[in-house]
Amino acid sequence: MKRRRAATIGTALLVGLGMLSSPAVAVDAPAPGMSAEATEARGIDERAAELVERMSTAEQAASVVMGHIPTTDPAALAAYMTQGFGGFILMGANVPESGDATPVTHALVADSSPPPLIAIDQEGGIVSRLGADTYPASTTLKAQPVAATSAAFTARAALVARAGVSVNFGTVADVTADPSSFIFGRALGADPLDAAERVAAATTAQQPVVASTLKHFPGHGAAPGDSHHAIPTTAKTLDEWRATDALPFAAGIDAGASLLMFGHLAYTAVDQAPASLSPAWHDIARDELGFEGVIVTDDLGMLSSSGIDAYADPVTNAVAALAAGSDLLLMIAGSTPETAGQLAAGITAAVESGTVPEERLVDAATRVMTLRLQQSAAPADWQLCADCEPVD
Repeated sequence: MKRRRAATIGTALLVGLGMLSSPAVAVDAPAPGMSAEATEARGIDERAAELVERMSTAEQAASVVMGHIPTTDPAALAAYMTQGFGGFILMGANVPESGDATPVTHALVADSSPPPLIAIDQEGGIVSRLGADTYPASTTLKAQPVAATSAAFTARAALVARAGVSVNFGTVADVTADPSSFIFGRALGADPLDAAERVAAATTAQQPVVASTLKHFPGHGAAPGDSHHAIPTTAKTLDEWRATDALPFAAGIDAGASLLMFGHLAYTAVDQAPASLSPAWHDIARDELGFEGVIVTDDLGMLSSSGIDAYADPVTNAVAALAAGSDLLLMIAGSTPETAGQLAAGITAAVESGTVPEERLVDAATRVMTLRLQQSAAPADWQLCADCEPVD
């Protein structure tokens, strides 16, 4: 699926960063002189649509769920993925003491074609699942030249890919200058323009190797509090957001990020609901920022952990997120071997009852399937960095 450039927000920013280029040619119809890359993209889009069309509603529903169980047992992991989930996220409990995650990732993808998306939170530094990641992270990169971010994330992406992981939830596009903020130590900049440069650099470095993700949209820096246990809230207006927190996301989208992770953050001047459940924020991401890749929720278990009764049921949260516009529904906290299947069943029931339009599920499943096909067809560019060493 093609991306178009963010209009109102991105153009001025990208001119300032020297990144503005001609818009990509759409691949929705053949054109004279179409490049091999565009032809391949068209083929993947069509193949994804065909595969989704052949699925039952229940299969489509399972394909938009990214689940998790805390084990390194290959047999248990392989059995878990026979339910047809679109992805799995590796947490610390999935990485063996040896540090070699490849037996785990091999088990997760063994019986699926195309392979499911295997994701990891490998930001480096504060949030790191792979112990071999000794590369610089946000705590130091935000004070270094942008080239240092490129080098660090080039090496980090190679490490992630060698582990058999196809998606890195590793680029924090949040921005804040407040050292007391929950997200300060993980942000790539304390100023929107500085953060935007590093977010774009991290995205450009990772995309040839793994599918990179921008998080936590629309921006955790403006909303104080920890979204693992609450719904951080801000009264910042949409115009204020456009001039500040939006800039790193616009830069990352223009640099080609495959995924955009929605946070459980409430910008009450835009919508009282958390962004992850807000149709308004999904429309802004699609129509204003021009993002056309996969929108993934932050862990839906975090919503349940907020203590707010309306968000106590993860199945209800998953259905609401899908209806709002999310494509991939992530579930970690409180997850059991049955939880992801329950989410898929709830989605199936919602579509069959008309609560969620069938075309919304088809669209989500097609976007996820497209990314799965793209990643399975991607060349092993990470081999070019097989001997990467930590950057000073």
